[in-house]
Amino acid sequence: MPNRSQIMAQAARLRAQFESAGAQPIETPILQPAETLLDLYGEDIRTRAYVTSDALRGEQMLRPDFTVPVVQMHMEHGAEPARYTYAGEVFRRQEHDPDRASEFIQVGYEVFARDNAATADAEVFALIAQVLSGLQLRAATGDIGILMAAVQGLRTTERRKAALMRHIWRPRRFRALLERYSRNAEMSPGRAALLEAKDSMDAAHPQIGRRRQPEIAARIQALREDAAEPPLSATEMAALDGLLSVRETAPYALAHLRDFAVDLPAITPALYLLEARIDALDARGVDVEHLDFEASYGRTSMEYYDGFVFGFYAERRPDLPPIATGGRYDALTRQLGQGAEIPAVGGVLRPGLMLELSETQA
Repeated sequence: MPNRSQIMAQAARLRAQFESAGAQPIETPILQPAETLLDLYGEDIRTRAYVTSDALRGEQMLRPDFTVPVVQMHMEHGAEPARYTYAGEVFRRQEHDPDRASEFIQVGYEVFARDNAATADAEVFALIAQVLSGLQLRAATGDIGILMAAVQGLRTTERRKAALMRHIWRPRRFRALLERYSRNAEMSPGRAALLEAKDSMDAAHPQIGRRRQPEIAARIQALREDAAEPPLSATEMAALDGLLSVRETAPYALAHLRDFAVDLPAITPALYLLEARIDALDARGVDVEHLDFEASYGRTSMEYYDGFVFGFYAERRPDLPPIATGGRYDALTRQLGQGAEIPAVGGVLRPGLMLELSETQA
């Protein structure tokens, strides 16, 4: 197993490679304001981050990743276009797998540019693939933006589409909502009983919990309105199911997705971007004919990505997490930019895992 000094030396070499590609080296604080991370990820972030508090600065978290502080730094002070690289520790709580590291080194490469999203996507992927070329890894790619476009184009209410968008990164909850919205417009017995019980509440009764009477009334009305909505069409449901099951090499995946665009026309612009990305990857020497594409890839671990996503895996070592991951996060720049935004894409590598694989493959 590589020791810390070896990992730090490998991290320095990786960062130097990214600097030679035009990236500016940067540093970010290890302690990050918890409020920002909670706003982005919700309370779920507490299950995988180390939380502490400060009398002056309030609740803080040990840096769970670099992307959020890098985006904040760029949106406050960065010029355009920009390329950044960094190396340092990140911290992740491990409550279920004691063999997973709770502190490890990451090295990253980020691109902020408005000119051509497909070209920037290909630049980041190809550069990281080149850095990893000596290792026996499988690359997986996907595009969260295609599923987002499909949801936004559904013939249903904005409330339902917003609920589905919130749970894109929680596949089980997303599926449960789809199934509920596809059923006939009738209320389940349990939900009907809940509304009947709430209807009988007297405003003078003591209120238990944080929700006040107007909030409860608004929620009841929303439930009634939703129950009265017609179900999602069988055609759209079948197309969504087909889209989510696509797992092919990139050119074949694009062809299959075009078939589903007949019933989900809102995905067509995202497919144009996918086609442009495949061409840009090919131009950079990536073997796109054998590059895996999974329409559902990234939905359980890449919460702030909203477009292209990728990962590199050691198939002979299924016990290891991804050696590198990355993707596009345009919406994150909008959230952290106080109204400003800029297209952005990046990726991170684990130098410790790279060294470990080098030792076992030697």
